[in-house]
Amino acid sequence: MDTIIQEIIEKIIKNTNKNLEMVFKEKKGLSDFVINTKKTLDEVGIELTRGMLEIADRIVKDDINRKQKWIVKSKDNLKSIGTIFGEVKYKRTYYENKKTGEYKYLSDELLGIKAHDKIDTSLKAKLVEEAIDLSYRKSGMKASENIDLTGQTTMNTIRELGTVENNVIPIKKDKRKVKILYIEADEDHVSLQNGKNIEPKLVYVHEGRKKVSKDRYKLENKRVFSGVYRESEDLWLEVADYIDAAYDTEKIEKIYLSGDGANWIKQGVEWINKSIYVLDRYHLSKYVKKATAHLPHITEPMWNYINTLKKEDVKELFKIILEETKTETKKEAVKGSRRYIINNWEGIKNQYNDDYIGCSAEGHISHILSARLSSRPLGWSEIGVDQMSHLRAFKANGGNVYTLFNKRRKEQLKEERIIKLSKRSINKRIISKTANEVIGNIPLLSDGRRTGMSQLLKYLRGA
Repeated sequence: MDTIIQEIIEKIIKNTNKNLEMVFKEKKGLSDFVINTKKTLDEVGIELTRGMLEIADRIVKDDINRKQKWIVKSKDNLKSIGTIFGEVKYKRTYYENKKTGEYKYLSDELLGIKAHDKIDTSLKAKLVEEAIDLSYRKSGMKASENIDLTGQTTMNTIRELGTVENNVIPIKKDKRKVKILYIEADEDHVSLQNGKNIEPKLVYVHEGRKKVSKDRYKLENKRVFSGVYRESEDLWLEVADYIDAAYDTEKIEKIYLSGDGANWIKQGVEWINKSIYVLDRYHLSKYVKKATAHLPHITEPMWNYINTLKKEDVKELFKIILEETKTETKKEAVKGSRRYIINNWEGIKNQYNDDYIGCSAEGHISHILSARLSSRPLGWSEIGVDQMSHLRAFKANGGNVYTLFNKRRKEQLKEERIIKLSKRSINKRIISKTANEVIGNIPLLSDGRRTGMSQLLKYLRGA
């Protein structure tokens, strides 16, 4: 490790000088400089990471607690692990437990590196973050320029993370006080590898909308829920639990629940206290168009009757439409529209309440789910659809994949921790001394020259 910092300094100086010559002598631009500098910094990152891993191995090897329970079985065993900088190759020591005969790489265990790990947590998180928006194959290419990460690696990493539950992001302690809440719901239609389809559901809760520009609105305090639910009540229970935890429910006077009329959405009224079902305008328009497209002169009267909530006049108009419709196929379509509109009449009436602000579920389905799951000709597995829809909701809620990955890894490490270092080994002075010994061996710092690099390193060292 003593020579690593020296090598890094020499590499930075050499590569930077070469980079500057390229810019000015070969008349390259800023982008070339940035790309080459990033390459240098990635190389430096690899060397620093390798040095840290080997220092950890040395600290464990010298630790008094380790010596009481574990004996050295073999030294300098090579391992390779992928990082955001690139592939890091380092050496570590293999130990045997005196009592149990168990074998472990203790420094790896200490740092949360499992025996089967090929990439570290930060790169795994980056891989998953990219996969939320890109295909598994493309996310591997985007996550690392220096390591070949296949689509299978991406999928395996997502499986390792597991399903990211909708309640994983904590709720603020102070319960919000509002009179009206809005819930909007819809589902996507995704093709599976077996030729069948599956419908991941999407529900989001908000407090209304705020105008942010001429034609753009933002939903206030939006919370998204998504996933593949065989039983819709499981989803509605999650939503109900969230409302109970996030809001002073005594202050809530009503909750508008908007959707396309699907049974699973209407069932939400049974689970969400104080909720009122509303048929969203987008789907109502689709069925009006389906009923009147072949008779355009009837479209306006149909909307007039709907807008004035004249249900009986709507029924009479449907009779006229059927009488003027010639083909049986079209008649069946008209009957389907009539059935849809009449069966959702209460939901239509609620659209006209003064405090109802409309529904944007179709746009949210497109943005949150369809953009990744169904807009391209992909064949998914059921677990893949479920995990990805949860991840898309997690991102929409402002979740951070690295924070989640790290939290889960720390929980595992806490449960599986093999060795606890002595206080002496993790003493700040010991660690600081080790670092200063390494930096102190750099001629650039000790030969008296006052360069920009030497001043920077002295600052980092605390000199």
